[in-house]
Amino acid sequence: MMQAEFTLTGAQVLSDGALDDGVLGISGGLLSDRATGAQVALPGCTVLPGIVDIHGDGFERHMAPRRGAMTDLTVGLAGVEAELAANGITTAMLAQFWSWEGGMRGPDFALRVLEALERYQPIGTDMRIQLRLETHLLDDYDAMEQAVARFGVGQVVFNDHLPHEALARGKRPPRLTGQALKSGRNPEAHLAMLQDLHARRNDVPAAVVALAGRLAARGVMLGSHDDPDADTRATWRARGVPLSEFPETHAAAQAARDGGDGIVLGAPNVMRGGSHAGKVSARDMVAAGLCDALASDYFYPAPLRAAQILGEAIGLPAAWALVSDGPARLLGLSDRGRIAPGLRADLVVLDPAGRVCLTVAGGRVTHASGIGAAALIAARI
Repeated sequence: MMQAEFTLTGAQVLSDGALDDGVLGISGGLLSDRATGAQVALPGCTVLPGIVDIHGDGFERHMAPRRGAMTDLTVGLAGVEAELAANGITTAMLAQFWSWEGGMRGPDFALRVLEALERYQPIGTDMRIQLRLETHLLDDYDAMEQAVARFGVGQVVFNDHLPHEALARGKRPPRLTGQALKSGRNPEAHLAMLQDLHARRNDVPAAVVALAGRLAARGVMLGSHDDPDADTRATWRARGVPLSEFPETHAAAQAARDGGDGIVLGAPNVMRGGSHAGKVSARDMVAAGLCDALASDYFYPAPLRAAQILGEAIGLPAAWALVSDGPARLLGLSDRGRIAPGLRADLVVLDPAGRVCLTVAGGRVTHASGIGAAALIAARI
C-alpha cells in the first residue's frame, strides 16, 4: 500500500507512559499530533507503538516448508511479513544461524536469506537480519565478516551449541544421526567435524575477542546467547559484547543488570509461565526488574500476548515498553518504539477484545481486519 495521510480518532493512545484519548495523525510515514487526511474512527480500540521484535526465528517455517520446495526465498519473506503484521510486529530482527549445523542453519543458507532480503520489497515492515554465529566455526569468521559488510548486517549474536560434554567423554552426542542427515552429512563425517571443532576450543576465546573488536568498530550490535552464570556474562562484557540474550539464571541476568548490559528474554516463556527447558522464569525476571526487552523467539504471536499477560501485573504501559521502546533502545533505533510526533509511524491497533485489527509500519497499512478493516473502508482509504 502506498503511504497515505490519515488520522486515527476515537481510540485510546499509549503515549508518554499513559493511555489517553487522542488524535493521531500519520503523514509522510511519520506520526503527528495534528489531524490530517481521512479520519479513521476506531472507538473502543487501543493504539500502541508497533512491536519491535529483537530476536525471532519463526520465519524459518516460511523459508523452507519442505526441503527443496522454496527456490525463491522472497516468496517466503512475503509470508513472513504477513505473519509479522498480523501480530502487530513492525520491526523484526530475523535471527538467522551461521552454524556448523548445516541446512537452514548453515552459512550457504544464511547467504541465500541475506540475498533474498536484499531483493525483497516489503509492504512496510522493517525486516533485518541478526546473524547467530557459532563461535567454534573459526574457519568461517572471514566469510561471515564479509557478509556483514556486504549486506549491512547490524547485529551479531555469539552462540555455542556444540555438545561439549559428550565430545569431551568421547561419546556420540544425542540426536547425532538425525542432525547429520538434516544437514546433508554422513553421521560419521558429522561426528568427525564436531570432534574437530571441539578440539580447537582453546583457540576460540582469542578469536572471538578479535572478531568482536572488528565488528564493534563497524557499529555492529553484539550479543551473547544463553549466558548460564554471572562469570560467563562478565566474560562476554569484557569481550565488548553488551547484550545478554535469554540468560538462563537469575545470577546471569543480575550480572548483566549490574554491568549495564541489555537483557532480552523470551515472550513464549512469559506465555508458558516458565521456560520450556526448565530455565529461569521470564515473569519472575520481569518482576525483579531484570528485563529490557521481550522477543518472539520462535513464536510471532508471543510478544503481544506476553505484554497483555504482564500488563495485568505491572500495567499495560510498562509491559508494552518491553516489546516496543525497550527493544528499540537496545537496537539503537531512536526513531521508533514510542508514539510521539516526528517518529516513524509504526502502530498496532487492538480491538476491544485485545486482537490486532490494524497494523501500520512506516506509515503503510500492513494488516487490517475486523474493526480496523471496516474503519479503513468507511474512511475510503
